[in-house]
Amino acid sequence: MPSARRRLLYVSDLAYPARGRRYCDEDILLTSRLREDFDLALCNPREAAALMDGFDAVVVRNSGPVLDHPEAYEAFRRRAADTGALVYNELSGRGDMAGKQYLLDLTAEGFPVIPTVDRPEDVSLLPAAGRYVVKPKLGADSIGLEIVSRDRARELADGHVLVQPCVDFAYEVSFYFVDHAFQYALNAPDPARRWELRPYEPTGADLEFARRFIDWNGLGHGIQRVDACRAPDGELLLVELEDLNPYLSLDALGERERDAFVTAMKASLHGMFSRA
Repeated sequence: MPSARRRLLYVSDLAYPARGRRYCDEDILLTSRLREDFDLALCNPREAAALMDGFDAVVVRNSGPVLDHPEAYEAFRRRAADTGALVYNELSGRGDMAGKQYLLDLTAEGFPVIPTVDRPEDVSLLPAAGRYVVKPKLGADSIGLEIVSRDRARELADGHVLVQPCVDFAYEVSFYFVDHAFQYALNAPDPARRWELRPYEPTGADLEFARRFIDWNGLGHGIQRVDACRAPDGELLLVELEDLNPYLSLDALGERERDAFVTAMKASLHGMFSRA
């Protein structure tokens, strides 16, 4: 007899109004392809904790910012920890999954990241700039982000926000990984149009940069996106390490590249089950 198919609870907020992105299109594509290998049901993030016991694993995808449902997200994490449930991505991420503290940690550790502080006395340690970015530690999708003067940044730095110099970068580029394997890269040539993306061919140095953060994060299984900007001196600097529910911009890829990504994701899920 053929072995029973694994059951996936796929978590997404299909109606979330993401700027420049259509979550629903991406999740319709992914769920249609994952059903080739798994039995699958889709639910809103607010329902995940109540439904997860009936499935072999939970796949967290385009579920929107945790800020929109913090109590439901914490209930889900507690339920997963209490039951030992398999979650994809696994919930041990040190990047955006845990808030923005990692930007402070990586700055302190000397990683190539936009320099970040959170205390008024440390603003003077940042590179001199005409403008500074101030954003909440628990922010997402630029919610609460302000562009301010140095003096105003010092006033706002109360330990609950992050302060960074406003970098005059050439463009943004994102690197997409399944587990620890690089899949593809996309860049936004116009800094003012973050989600108008095109395929990007990374150099060896680019991939070495991105892999440093994947290795630092140490996730055993899951999908991660390393967002970076190209600084005026040509150096890449980390903007964000998205390890909770990174939007994949699959519509910017060709059919062959999309198929390759889906194949890698399926293999990752099968591998997660075989190791459990």
